[in-house]
Amino acid sequence: MADFTVVVADPETGDSHQLDAEGQDANRFIGRSLGEEVDGGAVGLDGYTLELTGGSDTAGRPMRSDVRGPTTKAILMDGGTGYTPKRDGERKRVTVRGREVSEDTRQINAKIVERGSQSVDDLLGGDEE
Repeated sequence: MADFTVVVADPETGDSHQLDAEGQDANRFIGRSLGEEVDGGAVGLDGYTLELTGGSDTAGRPMRSDVRGPTTKAILMDGGTGYTPKRDGERKRVTVRGREVSEDTRQINAKIVERGSQSVDDLLGGDEE
């Protein structure tokens, strides 16, 4: 059974919330690709819709939306997610994970695209400082 850490960004306030998805809730994410929308009820945000924006696997490899499937692949990159070149024209072969969420994914990044009737703080129990 998969367990994920889901980092939900709120574009209106600029806040992000780190939530856990375990068991049946985590299964809602398996097989989904980056850019797809998911019901927020899987992480306790009932009535909200989340868009998957990124993530990483158990080894820390980033997910890339331009790599198909859930497997790892070594691609030649000149910048973007997973690699920052040090000088102009520099390229490097980097191993990244595909855009599909699988059992090997550990963190999923998402953002709120549709809001529910209650606020995020009410649903999550407020921020404890």
